[in-house]
Amino acid sequence: MLELILKRLGTAIPVLLAVITLTFLMVHSAPGGPFDAEKAVTPEVLAKLNAKYNLDAPLWKQYSDYLLGVMQGDFGPSFRYPSRSVTELIMTGLPITFELAVYAILFALMLGVSAGILGALKPNTAYDYLPMTTAMLGICIPSIILGPSLILTFGIWLELLPVGGWGDMPGDKILPTITLGTAYAAYCARLTRGGMLEVLNQDFIRTARAKGLSEFRVVIVHALRGGLTPVIAFLGPAMAGLLAGSFVVETIFGIPGLGRFYVEAAFNRDYTMILGSSIFFSCLIISFNLLSDVIAASINPKLR
Repeated sequence: MLELILKRLGTAIPVLLAVITLTFLMVHSAPGGPFDAEKAVTPEVLAKLNAKYNLDAPLWKQYSDYLLGVMQGDFGPSFRYPSRSVTELIMTGLPITFELAVYAILFALMLGVSAGILGALKPNTAYDYLPMTTAMLGICIPSIILGPSLILTFGIWLELLPVGGWGDMPGDKILPTITLGTAYAAYCARLTRGGMLEVLNQDFIRTARAKGLSEFRVVIVHALRGGLTPVIAFLGPAMAGLLAGSFVVETIFGIPGLGRFYVEAAFNRDYTMILGSSIFFSCLIISFNLLSDVIAASINPKLR
């Protein structure tokens, strides 16, 4: 297990360095500058602003200074919010974004695993076709369409649920959770079905049934552990994708999460905020992938 972790970390460092380098170059190669949207300023003021944020230095010097700061955990000050650092802004929006992602992954697991097990137990029947067809629709419909449709149906027409915000009421979280988690529930359903079908055809399952064990015990105790291996491997990138993909959902429902700062940074050319958020989410993706590999290896001895 330790060897697996060390191998993953050995590949993670070059990947993270490549992300930092490419993002830095793309941000600085974009036309315009971070202060173009401000009201007209004198060349002297613009020169002072560039000097304050180290934008007057050569590109290689800006890159080396920024990389040194990242290694020390400093993403620099935000151009949009000069009195606050990028790290502070990320920590401000992250709890809400993370809460939304957790609700979405729990919704995806409960719905997807249940549908996948049902389809695997009754393959090539209506119990299989209906969940898998619905799962395909869930994959095909993007959140930018699903979210407004849910708002229109349950918020405006039926007036059952709030259409925006992120308060203390449980109803505020239902529509954003469904919007964000539907596609991942569809993936979980298809992965669970495929994994369960493979395990249910194994010899040890036939042996368990021959011993007279109940179908519930055969499925839950013996088959589910191996059948969920593809889902567990999927959870790492899924969780990271939920955190990154919540930007659209947060914008649709007016949720004050990390996506708000990232979208504003893209429009305002806030270099440090774009870079800091990209690096932060890259670290999350690498961490969740590593965690899913470790969990999958601990469950399935063949992977070790």
